[in-house]
Amino acid sequence: MNTLNDLPKIDLHCHLDGSLSREFIESKLERPVSKDELTAPYDCSSLAEYLTKFDLPVSCILTKANLKEAVLDVIRQAKENNITYMEIRFAPNLSKNENLDYKDIYEAVIEGSKEGQNKYGVMSNIIICAMRHHSEKQNLDMLKAGREYLGYGICALDLAGDEAGFPNENFAYLFDAANNLEMPFTIHSGECGRVKNIKIAVEAGAKRIGHGICLSEDRELMQYCRDKSIGFELCPTSNYQTKAVMEGMEYPLRRFLDYGIKATVNTDNTTVSNTTMTREYEFITSKLNIAKDELVLLYKNSIELSFANDDVKNILVKTISAYEK
Repeated sequence: MNTLNDLPKIDLHCHLDGSLSREFIESKLERPVSKDELTAPYDCSSLAEYLTKFDLPVSCILTKANLKEAVLDVIRQAKENNITYMEIRFAPNLSKNENLDYKDIYEAVIEGSKEGQNKYGVMSNIIICAMRHHSEKQNLDMLKAGREYLGYGICALDLAGDEAGFPNENFAYLFDAANNLEMPFTIHSGECGRVKNIKIAVEAGAKRIGHGICLSEDRELMQYCRDKSIGFELCPTSNYQTKAVMEGMEYPLRRFLDYGIKATVNTDNTTVSNTTMTREYEFITSKLNIAKDELVLLYKNSIELSFANDDVKNILVKTISAYEK
């Protein structure tokens, strides 16, 4: 009998730094690391508190060798959960330093992605993240350097960080630049209860929305996102941790699927949230009224919404078709 772990999976929203294994981090720090140092409590007070858990893993990806190994570490873990394709996102400016420039950074993560496919059979692409607290120059320099690798291992741009402190209207310059450079993008939006951020992201040209929890507050925007096939990258465990969804509130996945919105389920940060794709599937089938056969729909949504090329998408379609038989 097939188990949830046997089901092929796709993870479109997985942060590199938040998903590094304890073994990897301990090997770089050369000391034991406690679970509390790496994993956010389930009862986090906010997204801002959750984000404090990233300082330690970021300190481990400040060299070219470590960046490549970090991508391999995340792909290795993905293989254990039967993930067939993933998009790993990271913020290049958090790794950039006097000994590491953009070229080194991008080549390192791309090498890790390619080696991960060869070693573990997991296909992947890299999403580069602008950070909300970084300067306009930092974000634009990062984007322009990354655009050179679009289609060669890098697949899209993201905007991440403290959404409540730095709302989307502050980043018109970034969205305009991405559109001018023909760089597809997803944007973390609606994770902190502000539906206006989702609207700004969609109007700016985002193909997908990271989280988008509060979309249901605006029926007109829901209809627009459905009609335009805007994708939503839901991350249930993380969303409860960061209080994007409060205990007792309805989680939007069921509503999104019933309404025809292209929703996907992802991990966000496997280590910081102490989760895996299999655990996310276990949660949504046991707690969120998602039938097991709907997991195939989530996989197909992920194929359609991915930034992968057509060759990769065709392989993913064949993989799920073979499973359905």
